[in-house]
Amino acid sequence: MTALAVTGLCKSFGGLRVTTGVNLKIEPGERRLIIGPNGAGKTTLFNLITGELLPDSGSVALFGRDITRMASRKRTHLGMARTYQIITLFSRDTIERNVTLALLGLSPMRWNPVIALGRLKYLTTQGRAALARVGLDHIADRPLAQTSYGERRRVEIAMALAQSPKVLLLDEPFAGLSIDERQDVRKLLLAIPRDVTIVMIEHDMDVALDLADRITLLHFGEVIVEGTRAEVVADPRTREVYLGE
Repeated sequence: MTALAVTGLCKSFGGLRVTTGVNLKIEPGERRLIIGPNGAGKTTLFNLITGELLPDSGSVALFGRDITRMASRKRTHLGMARTYQIITLFSRDTIERNVTLALLGLSPMRWNPVIALGRLKYLTTQGRAALARVGLDHIADRPLAQTSYGERRRVEIAMALAQSPKVLLLDEPFAGLSIDERQDVRKLLLAIPRDVTIVMIEHDMDVALDLADRITLLHFGEVIVEGTRAEVVADPRTREVYLGE
């Protein structure tokens, strides 16, 4: 069964067509890289897949279940998690509390207005385990405002991994990172087991090519090239549109 299937997905904002008949079939355990120049519609595609935007037409299915009109929060409960191109964290809280809050969103206790978050020890334990996966458990009590940009990227990935996703969508996880930080994040992504399907947007193709099983090139909201690394790099449309040759 296909992990994620996008069929004929279209979205316009007024007279601007942002995605045009996008089709994707991503298999369980696959590492799919979505590339394209600025304005290609990559993040909009993610927003349609996660339910933050509704398409004008087309469909999205998660492991065979149609989720096209499903609320974004419900998709999380079905095993979909994501990170964002612009980091969205609580800077005044600690690293651990940021991750714990992400876990609270999946817990029935989120509806309890009187229980203190600190009493939910099982969430704290799960949060620490997620931070250990990204190598940040030793600074779990540090306020987020006192961390580096690369550490915040890893916190965001930890928040997504803490939700035990089946499909993980990463929106430019290498953006703004130093060379050393990129290597840290690369090692982290390589260590994620294959029972998690990963779909990753990256503007800098050279950074993420070796992480992908298959690559999809978007241009003006359309899929114009798709295939293995060798196939996509060799395609003249890639050189023309993405590499500027």
